[in-house]
Amino acid sequence: MAQAELGSEEKTRNSGKAGMFWRYWTASTASGVGDAVTTVALPLVAIGTLHAGAFEVSLLPAARFVAWLAIGLPAGVIVQRLPLRGTQIAMDLIRAAAMAWVPLAAALGILQLWQLVLVTLVIGLAGVVFDVGNSSFLPSIVSKEELTARNSLLSGSSAATQLGAPSLGGVLVQFCGAATSLLVDAVSYVVSGVILWTVPRPKDQRAPAATGSPWAQISEGWRHVARHPVIRPCVTAATLVNFVCGTLIALTPLYLVRTLGTPVGLVGVVMATDGLGSLVGAALTPRLAARLGSARAIRWAASVGAVALVLLPLSSGGWGLLLFGLGNTVFTMGVVVLSILTRTHRQSVTPPVLLPRVMATVRFVSWGAVPVGSLLAGTAAAALGTRDALWLVGAVALLAPLALWAGPVRRMRVLA
Repeated sequence: MAQAELGSEEKTRNSGKAGMFWRYWTASTASGVGDAVTTVALPLVAIGTLHAGAFEVSLLPAARFVAWLAIGLPAGVIVQRLPLRGTQIAMDLIRAAAMAWVPLAAALGILQLWQLVLVTLVIGLAGVVFDVGNSSFLPSIVSKEELTARNSLLSGSSAATQLGAPSLGGVLVQFCGAATSLLVDAVSYVVSGVILWTVPRPKDQRAPAATGSPWAQISEGWRHVARHPVIRPCVTAATLVNFVCGTLIALTPLYLVRTLGTPVGLVGVVMATDGLGSLVGAALTPRLAARLGSARAIRWAASVGAVALVLLPLSSGGWGLLLFGLGNTVFTMGVVVLSILTRTHRQSVTPPVLLPRVMATVRFVSWGAVPVGSLLAGTAAAALGTRDALWLVGAVALLAPLALWAGPVRRMRVLA
């Protein structure tokens, strides 16, 4: 009887965790739809409404991701010290209010580029805290055995929104205007916050308490990342990949609209190949990890993805856009496989008391490369043109797999 009661309690606990995961997933997906629309709409506001140039457009992704350089490291301590659910909801509401300002300012005729940059920065700062909290929360509601599958599901869901929402964004921009389309993102943050409000607050929802001053806690997380023989080279590869992603965020709208003359409605469709690559990569990741081993999978995924980028500057208008789409799809597949497997490894091997700070450190370093890539890409495009800038990006992309082939990960079949 005692065993039966214990089994019943365990089933109830597992069922409760499953319910929490699906609410967590729904909130993330709702927010992702709005984000994907904004990926198309926001640069088109700058290009079409404010007539921004190459460098000015690059300021937008730079502002969003520079937040990781600004508060990426303290975010791990913040997440550990504040109630997680309340913090996540607050970040959603802050992002909703900031995004809603753009269509309001456009309607009033007072929208300027500096306002777009400021709004993007606010969204980025709130997003840093939100994302670190999300990454730290997931291991508390799923088992280690489920982490790869759940991370793949989250990436796959994100990919599905990236696949469909940019196309939706292109249509909305064409019929409603770029600024008005951003209301979709504002609403998505509100929806995410409402769903998170319904998530129960389990005792293990907050990360284990850490001791010492904030700086000492940050340093402890940094040392763990820097000294770990597997996490360190994986972070190096991820940083180089994110640098390349930052360049593509800045260059892609300009390249499609001004170099290739792509119609605005079709820009979203081409950019949606990010979502296609992410979706395929997320679906393949568990199979690749099982067949090749996680270490082999990330080595080959990073290599194939880097080589595929050569197709971007080789593309042209019309049917030549298929080359751009193919290269973008394969590159994104590699990025997703690398991201899922390295994130799962960190969540599995890092002590719970260190996890928020380790996740914050990794994202501070790797995502901090995104604004650097965006700004340098904008500078290169202004000086050389977007096509030549894309050739430079392809050369840099080859450094990412080298970080994995040259280190201890080269000798591994499974990340350990």
